Amino acid sequence: MSAHDEMPHPVVSREEWLAARKELLTREKELTRLRDDLSAKRRALPRVKVEKEYAFDTLEGRKTLTDLFDGRSQLVVHHFMFGPGWEAGCIGCSFTADHIEGTRVHLEHHDVSLVRVSRAPLAEVEAYRQRMGWQVKWVSSYDSDFNYDYQVSFRPEEIAKRAVTYNYATTNVSIEDLSGLSVFYRDANGDVFHTYSTYGRGDELVDSTYMLLDMTPKGRNETGPHHNLMDWVRRHDEYESAT
Repeated sequence: MSAHDEMPHPVVSREEWLAARKELLTREKELTRLRDDLSAKRRALPRVKVEKEYAFDTLEGRKTLTDLFDGRSQLVVHHFMFGPGWEAGCIGCSFTADHIEGTRVHLEHHDVSLVRVSRAPLAEVEAYRQRMGWQVKWVSSYDSDFNYDYQVSFRPEEIAKRAVTYNYATTNVSIEDLSGLSVFYRDANGDVFHTYSTYGRGDELVDSTYMLLDMTPKGRNETGPHHNLMDWVRRHDEYESAT
């Protein structure tokens, strides 16, 4: 446990607890208002017109980025770490996929399409999707520049230089694929625009397990060698049965 977790917690009366809780509520309300303001600024970001014609392998054949909107005006892309030849998809991305899976039907009825994109060939993607039991559309960008252009995949020569661009900074990575979320908008003329992308911890707000753990006494309690979800999260079919 961290030093913070080891701090003593006084046992007080209900009245004293309520006073402390109300004090914290003030801070929580500040965060809520700040988050609302941040969301408004996110929506107000300028947009970049997508000029390149991207194509993806799907179960329905080759599809363009515009096709992935499926008739809606907004598209959320989950950049799922799954490279060619991998035995399974990334554990962290699988964790995120579990959470956003249930949002699909609601998003689709609110003018938003949701799709996963990975570099792995479609057959490998589909086998893993079926194993996990997910319903969100998952497509392959195997022979496309899409992942590279949206800075979630990196060519070997870039990695060798130890200077790839990820999360809006130059960094050193040792693998060819990382994760993220990207958002696109299609206007009445059919033109597509890139409006937003987030990487690293930027997508953890969709991981409701974390949001619930943050309310518990032990919090995330990630005390292993990595001090993150890699220490405890498993693919949902790999947990040992509860005893």
